Amino acid sequence: MEEYGKILIIAMPIFLTLIIIEKVYGIYTKNDTAPLIDSVSSISSGITNSVKDVLGLSITFLSYEWLVSKIALQHLEANVLSYFIAFFVIDFYGYWSHRLAHQINFLWNKHAIHHSSEEFNLACALRQPIASLVNLFTFLLIPAALLGVPASVIAITLPIHLFLQFWYHTKHIKKMGFIEQILVTPSHHRVHHAINPEYLDKNHSQIFIFWDKLFGTFQEELDDVPPVFGITRPANTWNPIKINFQHLSLLVKDAWRAPKWKDKLTIWFKPTGWRPENFEEKYPVNKIENVFDFEKYGTQNSQRLIYWSVIQVLITLLFVSYLFENIATIGFPNIFIYGFFIFITIYSYSELMDKSRFSVLWESFRLITVIGIVAYFGDWFGLNRVIPISNYIIFTYLIFSLFVTIYFVNIEFKNKPKPYINHNPLL
Repeated sequence: MEEYGKILIIAMPIFLTLIIIEKVYGIYTKNDTAPLIDSVSSISSGITNSVKDVLGLSITFLSYEWLVSKIALQHLEANVLSYFIAFFVIDFYGYWSHRLAHQINFLWNKHAIHHSSEEFNLACALRQPIASLVNLFTFLLIPAALLGVPASVIAITLPIHLFLQFWYHTKHIKKMGFIEQILVTPSHHRVHHAINPEYLDKNHSQIFIFWDKLFGTFQEELDDVPPVFGITRPANTWNPIKINFQHLSLLVKDAWRAPKWKDKLTIWFKPTGWRPENFEEKYPVNKIENVFDFEKYGTQNSQRLIYWSVIQVLITLLFVSYLFENIATIGFPNIFIYGFFIFITIYSYSELMDKSRFSVLWESFRLITVIGIVAYFGDWFGLNRVIPISNYIIFTYLIFSLFVTIYFVNIEFKNKPKPYINHNPLL
């Protein structure tokens, strides 16, 4: 956990800087593809995912280290060759786990968050799941285990492989010539994120595009079919925690309501989007039928709400940075209390972004939580040793944040419609 936290401390400012550069470039070229409120939701999703990973909130039924100990035909050293093999096998692993997440109903729940943005920009690359609590695909790393690639090499290569998927989430880079034949490019990945019928469930590769060509899932970006982004059952919320469990919620409801036991059991393993017979009529959910005729979610927001949301996510990044930098000092189980605070924070301000009146309750709960933490520990997890007046700073921020939330809910949002574009939302 501590090592991964240190990696994220380095990666976060790099990602944030690139997101800002893309935003500035879009404004300069009069082709801004990164609305601020959408970017806040995306970055917030990235925060929840990274905190979940650092806290180790996932279960691996079959560990790679165990695989190596049981089936390795030889044992490689941690050298250039082993890292090359690890990267190649991880990319194979990534293709198939990614493809299966698109094709199996219960697996889609952990991946829908990544596709939920109706924009396509660097920030949406950070929309990563907290719902992926169980790793089912370690067996796909068997080729590396057979060759005896050390577990430490896999552990280092996995985050590098993930971070290298960041750059191609952009509309500003067009087709890239011969590189298109080897690597996944922005053009390839725009196809993957599109909900156009021509593009659905194509281009699952993560680094090397030849997996799609080898296994029959490749689709070139067509000049006469501009990609439209999002998910066919739109999320209709900026709250990343809600988005993470929307599809699962629908599956649970459909399984409960299904009259046939066969449907109750098989719905989880059916193709993504499958529902029991006549359920679309009996229990309709919002679904985009014409990708060129729908309105994006939450496009009408005041500049005050947008800028306040930006301030909130930047302050949250400061809290997260302190957590990642001081995991060992904060210790177990206190890091879970800290993580709980981060999740409450994101839930609270994203509810405000959704113009929900309940955001006042969540903000109040956040303040009460911090009062309890400081009363118990004496300060904010040792921050007083660095900043002696940190308690006053944190309480001032939280009280101000509560008053700002009350202002939005009781003055700015009053008598104004919520930002639901479609009146038949998914949940």
